[in-house]
Amino acid sequence: MPINTLATATLFQNTLDKVALQEAVTGWMDANAGQVIYNGGAEVKIPKMSVQGLGDYDRDNGYQQGGVTLEYETRRMTQDRGRKFQLDPVDIDENNFVTTAASVMGEFQRMHVVPEIDAYRISKIASETITANKAGMITYGYTPGATGTSALRKMKEGIKAVREMGYNGPLVCHATPDFIMELELELAGKIQNTTFSKGGIDTAVPAVDRVPLISTDSNRMYTAITIRDGKTEGQEEGGYIKGTTAKDINFLIMPRTTPIAITKQDIMRIFDPTINQKLNAWQMDYRRFHDIWVLDNKLNSVYLSIKDAAE
Repeated sequence: MPINTLATATLFQNTLDKVALQEAVTGWMDANAGQVIYNGGAEVKIPKMSVQGLGDYDRDNGYQQGGVTLEYETRRMTQDRGRKFQLDPVDIDENNFVTTAASVMGEFQRMHVVPEIDAYRISKIASETITANKAGMITYGYTPGATGTSALRKMKEGIKAVREMGYNGPLVCHATPDFIMELELELAGKIQNTTFSKGGIDTAVPAVDRVPLISTDSNRMYTAITIRDGKTEGQEEGGYIKGTTAKDINFLIMPRTTPIAITKQDIMRIFDPTINQKLNAWQMDYRRFHDIWVLDNKLNSVYLSIKDAAE
């Protein structure tokens, strides 16, 4: 009995989109895209609002007129990534294609797609924060566990810096396992847990001053990454690597509303061996758009702790 490839592709697409949000440590950032206008393709429109402050009340004339500005910034998703995979029909038959294909695509997304999305998002936030260079929002030269240092003090200084910029809502901290371990050792089992929601799943994570700490692999915590195209000599493996001038990040703290992230999987295509013109094989085409933005009026809301010394 032939497989309904259209239904199978739709099933894979929906499942992989959901899994991407759940497995990405930065999946919480997608929640901020709710007001973004997206009509397909690579362009999105992001709302940007500003309002005037208080004025004196006049007993004769009443309230002073206030101004509200709502603009939509057009941005373009710069990350257009994809791969195709082929499965030989000798290795699988119609009855186990779905199971085999699901295993292949699930492993591909878990091992390569999700880490690249996380690394890209963190590196872009970091690079824009470094470019903005807001006073007091970046520290260099701290190695977790170094003699005479306090991980708790470092984090509290970061929280204070963000708060002093006027951001009093919920904050989020991405931190390396090394930094979180130092915090846990310093607090000697007294570190508190909080519930953190991401991709529809609630998880208990450690927290300091009610700021959740999201453990993020060190190989996703770079100030810059190099994205390989998958075809140029030396880049055939695809994916990403640490940028040549990149620095290692210990942790970064930001309001939950600061980053606006979008990831959209294009229509997944599946060709059975009778349709595939190139090979007698099942072919699966995977394509994903994604990007992240921090609006200009929120560039002062991110605090970076960088392991390397400043140049």
